[in-house]
Amino acid sequence: MRLKATILNFLFLACLISHAQLQEQQIDSLVKATLTTFEVPGISVGVIKDGSIVYAKGHGIRSMRNNKAMNENTLVGVASNSKGFTCFALAMLVDEGKLKWDDKVRKHIPEFQLHDPWVTEEFTVRDLVTHRSGLGLGAGDLMFFPEGNDFSVDDIINNVKYLKPESSFRSTFQYNNNMFIIAGEVLKRVSGMTWEDFIETKIMKPVGMINSKASYNRVTDKTNIIDAHTRTEGEVIQIPHDWSATANPAGGIVSNVNDMLTWAKFLMNDAVTEAGERLLSERQFHELWQLQTPLRVGKNDYYESNFRGYGLGWFVTDVKGGHKQVYHTGGLIGTVTQFTMIPDLDLAIVVLTNQMVGGAFNSITNTIKDSYLGYNNRNWLLRYGNRNTRFIQYNDSIKSAVYNQVKLVEKDNSLPQPNQITGTYTDDWFGNILITHNGNAYGIKCERSPYLFGELLPYNATTYVVKWNNRSYDADVFVLFDFDDTGKAVGATMKHIAPITDFSFDFHDLNLKKVN
Repeated sequence: MRLKATILNFLFLACLISHAQLQEQQIDSLVKATLTTFEVPGISVGVIKDGSIVYAKGHGIRSMRNNKAMNENTLVGVASNSKGFTCFALAMLVDEGKLKWDDKVRKHIPEFQLHDPWVTEEFTVRDLVTHRSGLGLGAGDLMFFPEGNDFSVDDIINNVKYLKPESSFRSTFQYNNNMFIIAGEVLKRVSGMTWEDFIETKIMKPVGMINSKASYNRVTDKTNIIDAHTRTEGEVIQIPHDWSATANPAGGIVSNVNDMLTWAKFLMNDAVTEAGERLLSERQFHELWQLQTPLRVGKNDYYESNFRGYGLGWFVTDVKGGHKQVYHTGGLIGTVTQFTMIPDLDLAIVVLTNQMVGGAFNSITNTIKDSYLGYNNRNWLLRYGNRNTRFIQYNDSIKSAVYNQVKLVEKDNSLPQPNQITGTYTDDWFGNILITHNGNAYGIKCERSPYLFGELLPYNATTYVVKWNNRSYDADVFVLFDFDDTGKAVGATMKHIAPITDFSFDFHDLNLKKVN
């Protein structure tokens, strides 16, 4: 049914969208079709061109719990779009002479350590915010993700030394949130202000972002805020907001379309506010959008790009005809967002959603962007809609196969006995994981992240499946036990069952040793 809806939506939109810049009614139709195609309850979209807002609307509902309409003032967690604010704040300290991008991190956080002593000594503030640490994608994210864990910033600073690198230092782009959390601590120690206070008073207030907050827990008026939603067990459901305040410098900001357009206008006005106040020197503002860590451009790139990479808190690329594009995306459990600027066209596009499916914001952003770049209709809604349908089917087939295997082996007499695998397992940076048996079934619980608990189900003689109690996580994993010569488990590793699992569920980075 979803594929049929996508095709019908495409046929309708194909009549509306050409190479001409989209009109308000055409964007309305595009967003409404996107809601249907990707089963997103609510989406708000904003477009600014030549210094003026040409579109700012919400569509659908902000929550399946109350069915209230989403609008341009509806608050949404913008997630990793917060990273640009963190780097802007650091640049302000550089302007003040309190910090240098190439200061060693240990100058400001003496206890900072990574796995390699040489890298520890060489690691700079710039390295914190350019995803080139050598650590793997999302390494250590379980220290703040999902919500409800008890890790502090000090814990994260102490524990990153246990994370083993996947590549050599400064050689490879590997997205990492914990380095941004540590960058927020640098900001705090250098400025004497919390990250949240600095962002709100030094940036948001003078820029004019009147409804935005630097953290979800600072939002006092929740009368117009989304609920998060996700697809689980074959249907879209409303789920609780999920974000740890510890990670605010990596993704804590809550905003809306109007305020994010204000942010875009300010940035494209060379960091000068409506009142004429320059918040950042031309030199430092220029530095933010310079490529620091390169990324590969495909041979047949959709936008004829020649380069792509990460700057200081921003992705940077060129699009058709050499236009520089500065952009970022953000994702929390139950919401994804996208923020795109093409400064030489004085064009910005903001898409905020309350369901965690990236094809929705890509369909909208690319279609609007194409109309300004002069591309004819390239059927993004159909393209991403079909891709999303295939991806869901692929992931569901993997999970079905795994749980079919679980049913086949649950009565297998060759499976380990409870006394062979129950007990406490510990990882250097994540802490203890407890495996229990109540006489009928196994349970598993993460001691420092108590929302992570569930069933442990047999898969074969050495491998079990963790079925998390919170099904919205969509992060079930294999547990691969290591046994000694007496047949008792001495350790374990984990790996994701399906590729849909968010990379921040980095169970694969755990090296569990049985301690009792």
